[in-house]
Amino acid sequence: MKCRRFGIAILVAMALVATIHLASPRPAEGSIHEIIAAMCRAGGEEVVPPGQNHDDGSSFLAALQATGFITSIDFSDPTKVVFHFDPTVPNSKFISAGFDLTIPDGFGDGVDVVLSPLVIPDPNFPAHAACHNLR
Repeated sequence: MKCRRFGIAILVAMALVATIHLASPRPAEGSIHEIIAAMCRAGGEEVVPPGQNHDDGSSFLAALQATGFITSIDFSDPTKVVFHFDPTVPNSKFISAGFDLTIPDGFGDGVDVVLSPLVIPDPNFPAHAACHNLR
């Protein structure tokens, strides 16, 4: 009789575990903001989970423009491309360095990239505070 109760208890426990396992949600792929992930990854390994890493950069830029962090990208001068940032938007994890940064040939031979203003990591943002590469 005890053996039968024990067997039934085991079956009930297994059914309960299976039900909980099947009813619990599956882990979702998180999205890592590529700028933060790029700064904090060690040795240049791939960002995991991948977040918005596309070969053409389209989703990455679209997300930054949608939040208002990138206010515009100016292609009007054939010798430079200017990225205009607004680090005061609520979603920004960066602050202004107080000056623009020009990257010679950053967009190809003879075409400079200008970051206006240069944005730097906000030391009060937790991900930056925990990033070993920023210490």
